[in-house]
Amino acid sequence: MRPARSTVVATAVVMAAVGGLLTASASASAATSCTSPVFKREFFANTAFSGTPKKTDCDSAINESWPGAPAKGLPKDNFGVRWTVTRDFGSGGPFAFSAEARGGIRVHLDGVRKVNLWKKVSKAQKQTVNVTVPKGKHTLRIDFVNWTGPAKAEFTYTPRTAAGVDKVKPLAPSSPVVTYDKATGKAKITWSKNKEMDLAGYRVYRRLQGQSFPSKPLATTASTSYTDIPPATGSTYDYQVRAYDKASNESPGSAVKSVATVDKTPPARVAATVAMGTDRTRESYVVSWKPVADASLYRVLHHLFVDGHWEPWSEVATTTGTSVTDYVPATGAPVWYRVEAYDAAGNVAPAQTGDEVTINAFWEARATDVTVSYQGDNHALLQWTLSKDTFALWWDEVRLLRSVGTPSLEETTPPQYCTSLKYVAEGDRFRFRCIAAVTPGETNFFAVEPYHSKSLRALPSAIVSVVVPAAPMPATDFTGVTDGQRVDFSWTASASGDVDHYELLSGVWHPATSPNEEGWFYTYLTVNIPGDTTSIRWRYLLTQETDFVLIAVAKDGTKLSASQSPRLRMSAPTAG
Repeated sequence: MRPARSTVVATAVVMAAVGGLLTASASASAATSCTSPVFKREFFANTAFSGTPKKTDCDSAINESWPGAPAKGLPKDNFGVRWTVTRDFGSGGPFAFSAEARGGIRVHLDGVRKVNLWKKVSKAQKQTVNVTVPKGKHTLRIDFVNWTGPAKAEFTYTPRTAAGVDKVKPLAPSSPVVTYDKATGKAKITWSKNKEMDLAGYRVYRRLQGQSFPSKPLATTASTSYTDIPPATGSTYDYQVRAYDKASNESPGSAVKSVATVDKTPPARVAATVAMGTDRTRESYVVSWKPVADASLYRVLHHLFVDGHWEPWSEVATTTGTSVTDYVPATGAPVWYRVEAYDAAGNVAPAQTGDEVTINAFWEARATDVTVSYQGDNHALLQWTLSKDTFALWWDEVRLLRSVGTPSLEETTPPQYCTSLKYVAEGDRFRFRCIAAVTPGETNFFAVEPYHSKSLRALPSAIVSVVVPAAPMPATDFTGVTDGQRVDFSWTASASGDVDHYELLSGVWHPATSPNEEGWFYTYLTVNIPGDTTSIRWRYLLTQETDFVLIAVAKDGTKLSASQSPRLRMSAPTAG
């Protein structure tokens, strides 16, 4: 005989004499408590399940075979066994109830019969029925009787997990709790275990607060907890847990739980550019960059070559903007820059070697000892010095910043450059000189700005000035008559009376192209005429349309420009 299987011994069994058996058994049955989903099993000495059970214990599964009496004090025939359990089915769903018995067996769900094999047969009988179990707690009761001979009782209830059968979603996981460790940056979320028998696991989702949860879970686990390390950006992240079953049905989301992270993430590194500054009073470079996400402050550093060696990186400025002008001494060497971005929490993205920028252009020492003197003929002599340890002899051009009447460092339009640039060595310096055009009758102001291939330049020198005498007043009534062979010119003498001579220029006037020092006049031939003369015969054959200009010149060479002097346009005579 196979004894009854018991997973939990009855809490109290009172052994008594045969005469007191019913009292003792009743007391034992009442005291027996079995933890769900373990069955409570009761043995009866009859097939009507009447009276007090002869024995009560706990059974983890219904799979019994008794060749004789199932327990002491019970007959081998005409006995009954009842199993009961109340359990939480979670979301419920489709189940298969399978029973097999040699004897009679009935299965009830909440008192409603689902399986009925209640016939006296000599061999085992089987039945499987499909049952939809509602969500929540329900009670199963299995009654078995053995009328005669060996006894056999089996029962199982299992979820039907085929995707085409099970359409019931699990219940949302309950009681989620999330904790955050600021020191480690770890967030741990826990939740209560779901009751579904077909549960496959849980999916954990994370989102940046204010956004939607992604379709792909952060993690999948069979446990009821998960530890995450969210981005340490100072942002708040939401967590949600969803259960899924063996048919791949996913539950609604649990209650959302949030953590505010510590910001330990620096902004991205800064890509900067550098250009020569536009400040015309001091050496400067302009460092600029595009805004970096999450940056609230930028720190600009430079690397200078001073006294023959490179100085350590040093701070230029901090700013919330996206550019800084750096004023540096002229060292004759390039300056290197790097920019570092800080966020509100003080995290910094340190610049790396590849982030450093420089420019193949740098400031040179400016010209010193500048002088200017009027030389006559509407030109002045400019002189200045530069140290020999500069790039003084590299200059492609020397730009002259000239203004009339009022000092200014603005460039002229078109730009004005030195003519006949020369230099000589004087000790440890070079002395340069050049000729520059001036405006008569005005104070002319100059500054010198050497310039090399748009990559090496010096700031303008100090401003110097020269007073240029006024030019003679122009002659008037300038006329010309031709007979085809020559031209007879006449004019009224200049009213100023200080004319040393006149220059008669012949050429072509181009007011819209190619400006030069004489305005827009290009000469073929120049004739000098004494100042007391008011007429002249032009002895050259006139072969094409020609412009003539009469310029009054003072003894020191001061004169008006061609554009300020009287002009005639003469045409060659037509043959006929």
